[in-house]
Amino acid sequence: MNNELWTSVDDYIDDLFVPQDQALDDALRDSTAAGLPPINVAPNQGKLLELLAKLNRSRRILEIGTLGGYSTIWMAQSLPDDGELISLELDLHHAAVARENIDRAGFGSKVDIRVGPAADSLRDLITEGVEPFDFVFIDADKEGYSEYFTLSMELSRPGTVIVADNVVRDGAVTDPTSSDERVQGVRKFLDLVAADERVEGTVIQTVGSKGYDGFALLRVPD
Repeated sequence: MNNELWTSVDDYIDDLFVPQDQALDDALRDSTAAGLPPINVAPNQGKLLELLAKLNRSRRILEIGTLGGYSTIWMAQSLPDDGELISLELDLHHAAVARENIDRAGFGSKVDIRVGPAADSLRDLITEGVEPFDFVFIDADKEGYSEYFTLSMELSRPGTVIVADNVVRDGAVTDPTSSDERVQGVRKFLDLVAADERVEGTVIQTVGSKGYDGFALLRVPD
């Protein structure tokens, strides 16, 4: 088993279940041209996010980590006419590229990109007293996952679904002695979530064009 095989399976799945979408293709192309790192979700993973948001009948979505807006567009496709997605991005250049990609895809009126440290933006949302979110996607610096989860819980409601990406780290998550701060950040996050009686959830391992990783799927019980 290797990345070449996993990628070929992803390609097969995409051909069957992920229709060609020019706006999404353009978002990837322009993100690459702008020098953004190629760490966006895979197409079939983007489709999964869209489906999860639809299954939860999400009207309000919170994304932590915009990058070039690729996953943002996927989730925005799930929103009803009165839906809103707020996406938090640290890097001003990334946010500018995402803004262009999202506007071109036709979701500019539904997506609010906030630039700055995610924890600060989350605290601002709490202070503003915004309506709770139905769906939360965390895909940012792993060292911050614990704080992002804690703050996101203050912006959630019974029934909110939270997805946290890249938590398996090629299996390194099992190593308590790892010197990788991202691994330690994920371990701290998973320990925190596992001990938090306010949520239920699991972690799913994945393989594919993005390699060996996985995501945490959490839900605030009714």
